[in-house]
Amino acid sequence: MAAPRRGAPVLLIRGSGPLLKSFFTLVSKPLCSSAAASRPLDAQRLAEKLRAQKREQKTKTKPVPTSPVQRRVQELVRFTQQLQRVHPNVLAKALSRGILHQDKDLVVINKPYGLPVHGGPGVQLCISEVLPILAKILHGHKAEPLHLCHRLDKETTGVMVLAWEKEVAHQVQELFRTRQVAKKYWAVTVHVPVPSAGVVDIPIIEKEVQGQQQHHKVGEMPPGGWGFCSFSKVISYFIWLQMTLSPSYRMDNGKMVKVRTSRNAQVAVTQYRVLSSTVSSALVELQPITGIKHQLRVHLSFGLDCPILGDHKYSDWNRLAPQKLPVGTLKKLGLEQPKARYIPLHLHARQLILPPLGFRKEELHLVCRLPRFFVHSLRRLGLEMPDQDENGHNEARPLEAQ
Repeated sequence: MAAPRRGAPVLLIRGSGPLLKSFFTLVSKPLCSSAAASRPLDAQRLAEKLRAQKREQKTKTKPVPTSPVQRRVQELVRFTQQLQRVHPNVLAKALSRGILHQDKDLVVINKPYGLPVHGGPGVQLCISEVLPILAKILHGHKAEPLHLCHRLDKETTGVMVLAWEKEVAHQVQELFRTRQVAKKYWAVTVHVPVPSAGVVDIPIIEKEVQGQQQHHKVGEMPPGGWGFCSFSKVISYFIWLQMTLSPSYRMDNGKMVKVRTSRNAQVAVTQYRVLSSTVSSALVELQPITGIKHQLRVHLSFGLDCPILGDHKYSDWNRLAPQKLPVGTLKKLGLEQPKARYIPLHLHARQLILPPLGFRKEELHLVCRLPRFFVHSLRRLGLEMPDQDENGHNEARPLEAQ
């Protein structure tokens, strides 16, 4: 057997398994073909081919859903994701186009769905970060940043008040704190509240709940370390906290028994009335008398057994899971239960009435129109849109009349 020619390249390969198999898949054809014998492997051409394949996979479009509601749900999911990727200037311009009221003291905007007010873990963009840009759009490059007067949840839409001066912002915050601001929210509920109007006066307390996946104590390292977890899995390893009712009385063998009030429970009072209803859903007007975190969602779900449509946090007493909807509601919305997790929270800050402030000697009535997804859901569920007269009274009318 002749010895290998001096200077010939020698290929040494160690190992086995899928990695080695994939290696041979990439190089066997060029090495064994007659063309490869006459020229070296073109690495640049191979890299371009792989990049083209990756671009092709990205551009592949998913089947377009036939249901208008499913299409709208997909739009909302994409819109919420895009909100965290847009440039701050783009977001500020979008907010400037949705201004409801502006004077020398205040700017009132229409807060969009899915946009957080403050920053936090996983939040790349929020309203507070674009306030300096929004101020420059409205008052020129020398304008001072606007100031937040209150806050809304990420999933809540509607009226939001900003102030030009910090002192004015503090005055408005004090009006909110002392309950001098009249607030009205509209919500679509699963089931119909009974009675159709009333007051929910039940204290609220924060408690720990179980998520869908196994969770550990705060600070405990999951098996394999954090580096082996997806973002959703990392979140599930932390203790979930949610607000829940802390009633002063409970039923014991048919008798009403007073319960010792927890020192951590907070007084929470909500006035409500049904504006329009069907057999399985309702449009409800809510007036929070107090301002406890997630008060409206907790009182509707746990107090009246009528969770807000799209509330995936407060639809179950003891665990966090996507909202389960009645078959009739799913049919009207054109959805299957697995897709219900994409339904957005149908809670809208409809109206604020601010008392006289500064140079203004009269009350300021601020009304914000419903977002498009909210109106579409009302139409699908057969709920009527109320008209509002100058005195703030509502009169239901069919949506087709808009």
